[in-house]
Amino acid sequence: MHILLIEDNMIIMTGLVYSLKEHNYQVDYKTDIDSAQKFLENNNVDLIILDITLPDGDGFIFYKKTIKKLNISTIFLTAFDEEDKIVSCLEEGADDYLTKPFSMKELLARINKALLHTKQNSCIKIQDITFDMNKLVLSKNDSAITLTPLELKLVQLLFLNLNKVVTRNTILDKIWEWTGNDVDDHTITVYFKRIREKIGTNIITTIKGIGYRIDEK
Repeated sequence: MHILLIEDNMIIMTGLVYSLKEHNYQVDYKTDIDSAQKFLENNNVDLIILDITLPDGDGFIFYKKTIKKLNISTIFLTAFDEEDKIVSCLEEGADDYLTKPFSMKELLARINKALLHTKQNSCIKIQDITFDMNKLVLSKNDSAITLTPLELKLVQLLFLNLNKVVTRNTILDKIWEWTGNDVDDHTITVYFKRIREKIGTNIITTIKGIGYRIDEK
């Protein structure tokens, strides 16, 4: 996932960029509205982390005039005394906000929530495979692929975690949550073998002994 960070405090910006990259996010950063505006004219991003107070203007106004029209998920970074703007941001459609200072763990949770919301309202295409997150329909070259309800949930789980490994333990827990069945590790292997056969395109990567992953190409 591609994140654009717009923050003029160099200490905060440097720390966030480092931590986000450590968590396998693609990150670009800008320190003012003008450079961010130019970047967005030529680049696509999945999420914007936006400081409200910037040296050349108000981040909230920038969101209303530009970002909202681009329909990009946005998390605002705010100061304690910006409560009115926080409410306005959320009313205008922003995904979330964090008040400084905040922990990286908290930010990552907000990012996951925002990206999950985005994915659940979109179609994701990997090679010739498309997954409609709204309709829960998997298709290949516009032809629907028939999966069992459990297989479909497993595919959805991987698409909700694009570029990240979903561990076997997580899958075991999810299958128990969905079905109440206590399956073993071998059963997971069988499930994914069947899913791969039905899909026919090699979009699922096995991380031996750990889990499975779908990567954006």
